[in-house]
Amino acid sequence: MPKLIRGIVPIVAAPFTAHGALDDDSFQALVRHLLGTGASGLTLFGLATEFYKLTDAERARMQALFLAETSTSPQVAGIISITDHSWEVAAERARAAEAQGADALMLLPPYFLGPSEDALFEHLRRVIGSVHIPVIVQYAPAQTGVRIAPELFLQLREALPNADFVKVETQPPGRYVGQLVERSAGRLQALVGYAGVQMPDVLARGAAGIQPGCSFTEIYVALWQHWQHDRAAFMALHTRLLPYSSYWMQGVELIIRAEKTILQRRGIIASDYCRSPAYTLDSQEHAQIDQFLAAFHELLH
Repeated sequence: MPKLIRGIVPIVAAPFTAHGALDDDSFQALVRHLLGTGASGLTLFGLATEFYKLTDAERARMQALFLAETSTSPQVAGIISITDHSWEVAAERARAAEAQGADALMLLPPYFLGPSEDALFEHLRRVIGSVHIPVIVQYAPAQTGVRIAPELFLQLREALPNADFVKVETQPPGRYVGQLVERSAGRLQALVGYAGVQMPDVLARGAAGIQPGCSFTEIYVALWQHWQHDRAAFMALHTRLLPYSSYWMQGVELIIRAEKTILQRRGIIASDYCRSPAYTLDSQEHAQIDQFLAAFHELLH
């Protein structure tokens, strides 16, 4: 049976040694930790994986290690993000990930040199059509500079049965999520990133889940469970988290560094090294992380 992608689906970080080499041991420990958090899926090579700072050989090693771990879980989906700019290369990489055991893919549309809407549709159609597993299309206009109307995703869903999800990272995302869900009669599902800052609004508008970073997945899982059963508890926990998540989401490199520092402080990875160019936390930001870990100690065993 296909694994259900719903709820919390974190983006897995890329741990490096203190000298900047890929840390295979920390990466494997991180994936094993995340498999036990209650997440429904794990995603590799998103922005939070620093995919744009990895060599092809490192990507291949990480993917093999990652899928070897996720394949042992009957519930947690192993999702590989495809970020190549040409559909010819992206489709080849997508087929290889499917053959290697990926349960689903995330697909970043091309953005270099401002491709036309027709070129975007052709890229998505060809790559999604090259595989049989579910595909999440990542829509991140602030990071890519490319804006896509909801109609393109709706047309894609009509054309391809496995064009199941859109990861919506517009600002704000809720109205866009609502349009996709309502106009597709629920056949096109939406996930939302951005550290879950807008979680109350997007879930109320029909989002199927959240794709945050991975350093405190347990908190997001608790939020998702509260949303199902106790909305007051959900709002109380989200309100506690919001000052931290909203601060860290002021920049992609900022939240990557904060997430890695949290993972290191929790003893899950050995180093919080980020390859250059990277954000450097100051003393006040380190103190904020200390405060965060103390405030949520009961959830971060």
